[in-house]
Amino acid sequence: MTESALVVGASGIVGNNLARHLRDRGWRVHGLARRPPDDIDGVTPIAADLLDPASLRSALQGLRPSKVFFSTWLRQQTEAENIRVNRAMVRNLLDALSASGSVSHVALVTGLKHYLGPFEAYGKGALPATPFREEQPRLDVENFYYAQEDEVFAAAKRDGFGWSVHRPHTIIGYALGNAMNMGVTLAIYATICRESGRPFLFPGSATQWNGLTDMTDARLLARHLEWAATSEAARNQAFNVVNGDIFRWSWMWARLAGWFGIQPAPYPGEGIPLERQLADAAPLWADIARRHHLAETDINAVTSAWHTDADLGRPIEVVTDMSKSRKLGFLDYQATDESFFDLFARLRAAKIIP
Repeated sequence: MTESALVVGASGIVGNNLARHLRDRGWRVHGLARRPPDDIDGVTPIAADLLDPASLRSALQGLRPSKVFFSTWLRQQTEAENIRVNRAMVRNLLDALSASGSVSHVALVTGLKHYLGPFEAYGKGALPATPFREEQPRLDVENFYYAQEDEVFAAAKRDGFGWSVHRPHTIIGYALGNAMNMGVTLAIYATICRESGRPFLFPGSATQWNGLTDMTDARLLARHLEWAATSEAARNQAFNVVNGDIFRWSWMWARLAGWFGIQPAPYPGEGIPLERQLADAAPLWADIARRHHLAETDINAVTSAWHTDADLGRPIEVVTDMSKSRKLGFLDYQATDESFFDLFARLRAAKIIP
């Protein structure tokens, strides 16, 4: 019997890659978003607003997915608002699907802010020791990730489905216009440096430059989501999910520079955030895009400097333990430098970068 999936957040970096992966694996896939992608052959788009229960029920009428993958959020001005809005999106979706009785598993994608705290308290206060492990307790702070989890747990108890929670580190993958997309942002930045002669300067903290870290390939995350949704051993479990290698940015920065044929600038001991470095770059990017006949001339449509700065500016070392998944049978591995190179090649093929 063909599995039926509802991918919520199908226009984002996680959902887009997941929808393509499940389609290629023979699943029947519906992709839900406010503006769902209509260019993924074999994935049925569903346009719906998760904050409008009536229209959501209408959009989902007659749909009977067996597996639901929730991979979206809306950033608000305060964490209290983050909690109110993002909790409501999960609740509204699961309430709308409840009557069908078809759902056997719900997978929720959150992230390492589970351990690091929300934006308002990010990396502050008493944090758990690294590498982060799933059994470490929640922080004593309000966090919309916790609120989303609690909505899934409550609906699972009510409706009898299994669940999984997935906590990736910074995600590398193909998606445009996404608020949390370091790979595309760095590709645009490296291109500007190459074309203009600006120094390719690491924008982050000395801790990130010198310390150990890891990342998550969106394609590996897609495989992890499918594994957890179809494996009895993974039922009702929370998982970290990273590529499996660790690196220092002092090494990775040179690798990225090499792909673009430029030299990395010496690290001066303190990075200049990308938001500052790119503040005057809109006309420069527009000119590059026109000269090379690229698909997007608006730098703000293809970069998320604020989020890249938040990741690379952290004052603490962040590494993530994957032992729980390994013990239960998920053994996939992905070299992180190759994740970047694969993404850059795809961006070039799509005429996003020259």
